[in-house]
This record gives sequence, C-alpha cells and structure tokens, in this order.
Amino acid sequence: MAEAEKSTVARPYARAAFSHALDVADGLNKWSRMLAMLRSAIEQPVIRQALDNPNLSVEEEKRLLVDLMGDDLSEDGANFVDILAQYGRLMLLPDVSEQFELLKANHEKTMEVQVTSAFEVSDAEKNNLAAALARKLQREVNIETVVDESLIGGVIIKTEDTVIDDSVRGRLGKLTQALN
Repeated sequence: MAEAEKSTVARPYARAAFSHALDVADGLNKWSRMLAMLRSAIEQPVIRQALDNPNLSVEEEKRLLVDLMGDDLSEDGANFVDILAQYGRLMLLPDVSEQFELLKANHEKTMEVQVTSAFEVSDAEKNNLAAALARKLQREVNIETVVDESLIGGVIIKTEDTVIDDSVRGRLGKLTQALN
C-alpha cells in the first residue's frame, strides 16, 4: 500500500480514536500513550513478522497485541485493536498514531518543531525561536534540536507539513542546480 493510501485509510480510525478520547477524562493523553505503545510494538520486526503469519487467525492477531500490551491497554484500546484486526488494519497502527498526534496537537494548539543545526543550539536560542514561532503560528511550540555537522552552517526547520532549509548545504545545492 502506498504511503498516501495508508494515510487515507488510517485517517478515519485516528479520528474515531480522537473523538472517543475527547469524551473521556484525560483521554487524549491516555490514547496518545496507548497508540504510541501499539505503534512501537508494530514497528518491532519480530511482532511484524508474527502478524504477517498467514496461519494466524484474526483473534490470534488481536490477542498477540492485547497480551503484549497488558495493563497498558484499556478495554477501549483492546476494542480498538479488535476492530483493526477484524478489518486487517493492524499494520496501519503507526499511521493511526501519527494522525492521532496531529489531531491532538491541533486541538491543544501545540506544534512539534524539529530544528537541525550544524552546531549545538543554546537554550536561549531555542527559547527565542520558540517564542517567534509561537507568535507567528499562534500555537505553543515544542522544539527538538538535532545536530548535523554536514549542514556546514545555518538550520533546517521542520514542522508537520513544512520544511525551511536555510542551511549552507541547502543553499549550495540550490546554487548548483541553478548553474546546471
């Protein structure tokens, strides 16, 4: 299944989980944790291989994940896994989790931003950037920083659907394309 197709198929499941989470006290955080753990489990090669076994029944697939999660999966979470298993959608859990997090961030008016820099970003620089982005986007901004020395200088800023490449490496790449 193509990436865009997986995203489209996962969307209604993420929306259903999100809608249900809104109706429960601390539901957004609980569902966020459950979906993150399910995502993590599905991304493990041994679990993925077990779920790919054609000899496993739908009930056995569901039981595998529910038993693996133990007390970390609520009754509603187990029912959600059951529905995904019945429709052969367990492998979509990473996409469902990702889309749930986007819905949650939008609801909470927060945004995750990744800043990749050639050098370590100081706390003061992080705070200044977060404040500037918060003013511009009218959201609370959580910044994660990554150091990539191959950038030479400058930064790459990534949000949910935007990438701003203001790195020296990026500018050199654009200059090379312009000269060809």
